[in-house]
Amino acid sequence: MPHLTRKIPHALSIVTLALLAACGGGGGGGGGGGFGFIPPASGGNGGGDPPAAASTTLSGTVATGAAFAGAALTVFDQTGAKVCEVTTTPEGTYTCTLPAGTKAPLVIQAVRDDLTLYSTTASTATGTTNVTPLTTIIVAQLAPNGDPSKLAAAIQADAGAVTAGSISDKVAKLVAALQPLLDALNMSIDPMSGEFQANGSGQDRVLDTISVSVRPDGAAANIEITVKGQPTDDASKPVSLVFRSDDATIEPVQGMATISLGTAPPTPAMVQALLERINACYALPLNQRVNSPINQDGNAFGTAANVVAPECRTLFVGDSPENFVAAGVPIGRVAGGARRSFDSLFRFGPTNLKHDRGNFEYFYKNGDIALTYRWTDILGNTDNDVFNARVVDGALKLTGNADTYRAFVRPQLEKKDYLKHQNLVFHSVGYALSVDNVRDGMGNPILAKVVATTESLPGRQLVLVPKSGLNSLVLTPDGTIASGLNSSIWRMSARYLDPAQTGSPNDFENANLFASPFIGDDDLRKIPDQTVWKLEFFRADGVTPNVVQYVRTFSRVPTIAEAVQTPLVELVPAVRADLLAESQGSARGIVFGPTSLVDPNNADFSADGNLDAWVVPNGALAPTSFSVFGRAPGPSGARFSETVTVRNTNRKAIVYCVPVAPLPDAHCAPANNNSYQYAEGSSLSTFTFVARTARQVDVRKNFEVWTVTP
Repeated sequence: MPHLTRKIPHALSIVTLALLAACGGGGGGGGGGGFGFIPPASGGNGGGDPPAAASTTLSGTVATGAAFAGAALTVFDQTGAKVCEVTTTPEGTYTCTLPAGTKAPLVIQAVRDDLTLYSTTASTATGTTNVTPLTTIIVAQLAPNGDPSKLAAAIQADAGAVTAGSISDKVAKLVAALQPLLDALNMSIDPMSGEFQANGSGQDRVLDTISVSVRPDGAAANIEITVKGQPTDDASKPVSLVFRSDDATIEPVQGMATISLGTAPPTPAMVQALLERINACYALPLNQRVNSPINQDGNAFGTAANVVAPECRTLFVGDSPENFVAAGVPIGRVAGGARRSFDSLFRFGPTNLKHDRGNFEYFYKNGDIALTYRWTDILGNTDNDVFNARVVDGALKLTGNADTYRAFVRPQLEKKDYLKHQNLVFHSVGYALSVDNVRDGMGNPILAKVVATTESLPGRQLVLVPKSGLNSLVLTPDGTIASGLNSSIWRMSARYLDPAQTGSPNDFENANLFASPFIGDDDLRKIPDQTVWKLEFFRADGVTPNVVQYVRTFSRVPTIAEAVQTPLVELVPAVRADLLAESQGSARGIVFGPTSLVDPNNADFSADGNLDAWVVPNGALAPTSFSVFGRAPGPSGARFSETVTVRNTNRKAIVYCVPVAPLPDAHCAPANNNSYQYAEGSSLSTFTFVARTARQVDVRKNFEVWTVTP
């Protein structure tokens, strides 16, 4: 890896097109006589039915509410053999012909992207076995240490690990715990073998009305079922059921009176239709989407009034993009200042942007809904994001919100790998609080501070303040601007990978905010997925009234035990060795040498020979962004960061220096063609990979090359 003080390491010769950010603005039957649990019809005893004398057919619905279409479904028999491998249909169904001699019990696994659903049956007879979040709970309860992926191996070791009786017992207890919800819906369910379609009716209505999380932590699985009812107030607590996979009993869900189920959730077909209409808008070339002049860079500026294509205008409530405002920001794209909503409509890069994997997450007080989805551009860049929508005449339309400021709270798990100090490698979990540092016409912050609280963590208060040169507010240890740190991530707990390492990461990570004392896993797992955060905004002028906004998460913060179980991206050995070697001589990390117009200083992150710089282990999320952090030249050089989007299939990246106002920016120097390179003496200390789950959890892996001093 030559010239590492100039390059990090040298390789990529083609700059990936800047296709940034999706267009975001802001889980049959089953009915019948009686309510509650319909016992499964599957038979079997002891270690399951005798081997099937002839081939039989196993079928069912695979759904989270929405059809789990295009999933790779595998059936394992008692011996661990794969007796069926199929792909689920667009309707989320499957059919497997089990060969003669198949031995029960069976385990079914359906995999799509980062989500895996499980089910099981103690019989090889022809019949129905569904695969849903509820059946995944049953498998977790039967599996060793609550890990549903381990049940097939457990059955192989002991065929008696699953019987018809044990399945029936777990199902009955789960349905009893859900009975208040089923009563409210006037419905009965048989999660395992009740026939239904993923169309929003019957048993699928139950799935549409709940979110399910199953999180193994090495000892058991932490399970949460959240009811997606319409809250009476923006600050209303979620109605959820939290338990462990090894709990002998499950308390019935509480709080049904605090929400309304009168408004039916959008059907999966409605969600899919909205995404297809969005895709139709972005399938149009830029000069058909908008009537603004196209600039030399191929993009345009304009306002909502310049969005002229009917395919685009009819996406919004009232068929009017002009009425859309999210966090006080209208639709459009401007040459300078804060980014506007749906600015992707004015850029050529997002042409043919695809949206899929839509999922209804929750209601707002006014009946609007939050939808998570995945976007993918023509180069393969992809990420998960959120839309707000409203049901209008039986169809979903995009809508803004009444918020004044752009702000969100996301849970996060992180692993920091200190290349020079392997004893200091640690996992941490917490929340990232993001609030834009809004400025006035003179460039001064208009916010003095933002105070964040949540009833899920009583007695705790987080304060964010503006900091010079940063576009987002940062956390503080004491609530004052003078004490502003370098990030907005609150690390609630942390643990060294090396059990022999004493002390705590907050002993030397003094530029970041850690909870003191750390919050234990027992308390973290009690935090609900849909945690409601109250954000109070204080204006710098001291006159404008405070504004209060509420943010609801899609998932809770992971526990440390869950974080340790999560596979993460890793550097290839050659890159790790070179980064370590090139940073040994500097406490600040890797320092750039003299600038050059022929061979400019770029952060070129690949192995010698243009080979891959990182690997993504099985079960890990591929990163969708890559960032470098460092300092400008000089003893007190200002901190900087640059981030690029990377495709899920990419395993190398290049980062260019991007100056920030006011110019000149000391960490950048001129290069060719009005571009920039890193200035001599600029240093890089941290390389960060980030992926985001469908439930909006940020998964981070940091590689640190700076020297830690006590």
